[in-house]
Amino acid sequence: MAINVTKSFLPPQEEYQKLLNDVWESRWLTNNGKFTIELEEKLKKFLGVKHLFYVNNGTIALMIAIKALELKGSVLTTPFSYVATTSSLVWENIEPVFVDISEEDLNMDINQIESAIRPDTTAILTTHVYGNQCKVEQIEQIARKHKLKVIYDAAHAFDVKFKGQSILNFGDISTLSFHSTKLFHTVEGGAIVTNDDDLAHKISYLRNFGHNGPLAFHGLGINGKNSEFHAAMGICNLNYVESNKANYKRAYHYYLNHLKSEELQFQKICDDEGYNHSYFPIVFKSEAQLLKTQGKLNENDIFPRRYFFPSLNKLPYIPYKECPVAERISERVLCLPMFYDITESIQDQIIKIIKSTLGS
Repeated sequence: MAINVTKSFLPPQEEYQKLLNDVWESRWLTNNGKFTIELEEKLKKFLGVKHLFYVNNGTIALMIAIKALELKGSVLTTPFSYVATTSSLVWENIEPVFVDISEEDLNMDINQIESAIRPDTTAILTTHVYGNQCKVEQIEQIARKHKLKVIYDAAHAFDVKFKGQSILNFGDISTLSFHSTKLFHTVEGGAIVTNDDDLAHKISYLRNFGHNGPLAFHGLGINGKNSEFHAAMGICNLNYVESNKANYKRAYHYYLNHLKSEELQFQKICDDEGYNHSYFPIVFKSEAQLLKTQGKLNENDIFPRRYFFPSLNKLPYIPYKECPVAERISERVLCLPMFYDITESIQDQIIKIIKSTLGS
């Protein structure tokens, strides 16, 4: 059987079916039904945040965040993230200005932010890469100094903490992805998080066609709602986050302890106690070494992922700007299989193959 880079967790079928029975009985399938409301309330409590809006995916979460903050002109962003971080800006007719990354933590290099700010810059949109906490305190100091808004793409950072509190409490808005590959998922889905009451009101109508009540429109909006079927999956899955996180942490440190090699580079984690350990990237000395190892793993039905590749400053629909660190890392980084029930025997097989290619 193939070992893929991830495997979606599913709760016991009878638990999910019990909630579906309610959906069948009520015939309330979408439009802010009881399971959507319940999931939002449970997530706010679980994550320790003030306002959370459940939406249909992580990309629409970014797009609504950009609209809510009324961004325009240019926005500083990272070239090392999933494409949605950049494409959502371009979609909203905002110019992404890339700030290169730190070679250690793979997040936006805070020492290069101020020099990239332009007269038309309105915000910083950056990513907690693989869930690794950005240097949020320094970023917010810079943002206040230059009167910039801050959005954190926290697609990988579910239940990640910094100094004991949710990483989602930093910045003006944080966005989450609840795609089926994530630590916590609703099959498809996402969320927008803010602690600002006025922003929360804007987000509430932006995600629902602009409705401010059933017969009134407060302003421009889009359809960002999600269904009761997806919310029900989230309600079930939330009960298993803590146990799955513990398994991820065990697997993460098992890889780390058995792959220590001067030929491999590992991401420097900002706060290991607050990290969710749901990704395990390794950086090779060269792209050729990566391709050789990936090929050998594939021959054994093991399928890691080149993630993130390519560096986003190379996208064909935006002007190229050199980002040497992000380009070097993206060419050499490989995410190893990580999922909720990965065993040490599977990891041993992967580790053995990697070591054999490094040693040859």
